Amino acid sequence: MAYDSNNIFARILRGEIPCNKIYEDDYALAFHDINPQAPVHALVIPKGEYVSFDDFSKTAPPEVITGFYRAAQKVTEMLELQEGGYRVLANTGADAHQEVPHYHLHIFAGCDLGHMVKQGLV
Repeated sequence: MAYDSNNIFARILRGEIPCNKIYEDDYALAFHDINPQAPVHALVIPKGEYVSFDDFSKTAPPEVITGFYRAAQKVTEMLELQEGGYRVLANTGADAHQEVPHYHLHIFAGCDLGHMVKQGLV
């Protein structure tokens, strides 16, 4: 999957589309998902042009990787998710249903999130 500079997250980063911002720093932008799948559903996106976890992990400089994951952890603190717990998810590719070709983390919380994957797949 090639990076599409007109994907929705790139447009949010450029300020062309508004978001309900939770946190922003030099490395990441975090905001509430417009179609939440749990009572708390935040997205954390890096500020660079990275398609997937693989792309980000292979090509981002170490300080960008560290800054991004520290920003994601800061979001969990700001949303006070430590006590009840939360799930962090990154979809990569078609089988995982990655919809936007810009690397991002989903942070889910606020209810029993069930099993890690749909039962009966294997």
